[in-house]
Amino acid sequence: MWGARGMHFEELGAVGRHERRLQSCHVIVCGNEKGGSGKSTTAMHVAVSLVKLGFCVATVDLDGRQQTLTRYARYRRRWMERSGVELPTPNHFLVSDDDIGGPTPFASPQMQDFDEGMGAVMAAHDFVVIDTPGAHTALSVFAHRKADTLITPINDSFIDFDVLANIDPETFEINELAQYAGAVRDARRRRRQKSGGIIDWVVVRNRMAQVSSRNEKRVHACLCELSMELGFRLAHGIGERVIFREWFQRGLTALDDFDAQDEVARLSLSHLAARNEMRRLIEALRLPIDERGRNRVETRRQWLGSQLAPLQLPDIFVG
Repeated sequence: MWGARGMHFEELGAVGRHERRLQSCHVIVCGNEKGGSGKSTTAMHVAVSLVKLGFCVATVDLDGRQQTLTRYARYRRRWMERSGVELPTPNHFLVSDDDIGGPTPFASPQMQDFDEGMGAVMAAHDFVVIDTPGAHTALSVFAHRKADTLITPINDSFIDFDVLANIDPETFEINELAQYAGAVRDARRRRRQKSGGIIDWVVVRNRMAQVSSRNEKRVHACLCELSMELGFRLAHGIGERVIFREWFQRGLTALDDFDAQDEVARLSLSHLAARNEMRRLIEALRLPIDERGRNRVETRRQWLGSQLAPLQLPDIFVG
């Protein structure tokens, strides 16, 4: 299912019930103001893992310029059409960059439409996974404030570390926090003030070398120190594996069960290693997928099933 103009969802109902039902949706945001950190790859793998567990999942691409997650979703559907094999796939939505740009004020009609559309998507799904652009935009700030779980992938080097803090090149001491770290701190504060909610921030180390180096140990030490100050948790993510780039072109993930006739998709040692990496990451995120979470989801689905009137998404949500 794609978020296209004129697409309908079940009506949300009264405002009070609408707010309560939004609370039952868990929002996962992949955020980092640097490109190439693995946000889209992480977002798709997290979403697919949740679909495989039986949850109703939506992915939302806020990067209207690059549209990496949107291309990933399109490649995935094309692969299914060509192969005739059905894969677990989230419902995908793209927010049009033509209708809402980076400096758009929060009080603008476009941002109000985005808020309304996000409310509709959240109301119709158990989990919403949002991929943000590699830049500071109003959409990205807005999404961070809605996050229940914030995933910040960073490549395991000091080149990418400066998205969190500035490091002294000689002593490796933390000089000052970076703008993105400050933005996350502000989002957590505003979320706490508005609803009392807590954003669980997980920094994911991607492209880690298989053999530990002196530089890697220094990065780890700095991240551990910074985690105490900023209150995030550390997790290991995607290794430096060419196979992830090959999967992207076909819309596949490490969690898929592939057709043995497909040379690229066929199981291999690299595939199994990548699958284990993603399973460890999902476990480290500590998402609400236990029995209590499933009971909450089932109650919510029964309520949704009793609603008959459709709801139309704003036009800024396009396919």
